[in-house]
Amino acid sequence: MLAKKEPTNVIGEPLEVCGKDPVTGFFRDGCCNTGPEDMGNHTVCAVVTDDFLAFSRSRGNDLTEARPEFGFPGLKAGDGWCLCAGRWREALDAGCAPRVRLKATHLAALEVCDLADLKKHSVDLS
Repeated sequence: MLAKKEPTNVIGEPLEVCGKDPVTGFFRDGCCNTGPEDMGNHTVCAVVTDDFLAFSRSRGNDLTEARPEFGFPGLKAGDGWCLCAGRWREALDAGCAPRVRLKATHLAALEVCDLADLKKHSVDLS
């Protein structure tokens, strides 16, 4: 039997947790894990900013609005959140991309985003 492969981040290491308060991730496991059912590629671990939250709201996705029916308290600046890779790239093009935690950004983000762009916005490179 094959061993299950651990999820990998964009720098080739095991994927770290992105956010537990509030709990993020497509699977609401705190990590930017993905799979075939994740049509939005929720793989970029961002530290959201007020500018990004306003940008997302202008695109029809108000992440600041609480949605108790889904256990979602709404985001505030500084929260870690797994973003759709396409939305992060869209924000990059608009000049308001949030910072990124590379160690918690899933390798699948590279299907949409350039590693060089992610590194320029990294909060965890030494």
